[in-house]
Amino acid sequence: MNLPNKITLSRIFIVPVFLLFVIPLPEWILESSFLGFIQPQLVSINNFIMNYGNYIAAGIFILAGITDRVDGYIARKHKLITTFGKFLDPIADKLLIAAALIALVQRNDITSWTAILIISREFIVTGLRLVAVGEGIIISASKIGKLKTVTQIVAIAAILLKDFPLSLISTFPFGKYAMLIAVIITLYSLFDYLAKNIRHLNIHS
Repeated sequence: MNLPNKITLSRIFIVPVFLLFVIPLPEWILESSFLGFIQPQLVSINNFIMNYGNYIAAGIFILAGITDRVDGYIARKHKLITTFGKFLDPIADKLLIAAALIALVQRNDITSWTAILIISREFIVTGLRLVAVGEGIIISASKIGKLKTVTQIVAIAAILLKDFPLSLISTFPFGKYAMLIAVIITLYSLFDYLAKNIRHLNIHS
């Protein structure tokens, strides 16, 4: 396995670590008699997550977003593009975004509709890409698709950070509006993708 694919694979393995810092430990674990012998440690861990988890999770999330650019750059520069990499890269991106959105819904930081619209777009596009591959057609990511990913990363990071450091000088809900913009661009990218590529698919056969 080459370096770009290893970097891509690391983004998948980092998802559980990311979630550990986003979602505090559930009450049933903290109150479990089976784990009573380490209850003080669990409470301390939970307090740490509640106080600092957002910042660590945001750092992990942003780092993962950066590695998405790095692995692609390395693969193109050193001609290490592989079929496995083409398959794995979008899955790693979508898994991280979906995990973050679901976690934010659980924390009531975003609405379910926000997560449903964004995740549904990814399912539709991935499904059509698989159909295209079956037809011998490779559909690359468009500029609007890349912009969509950037806006999603910015919005999720802002919400995790609760608009820090902007919150130090303003009460403007940057994360809320950034997520709205991300949803709009996500839906636009879906329509753009369909308009440009559905003609390549033999949907009448």
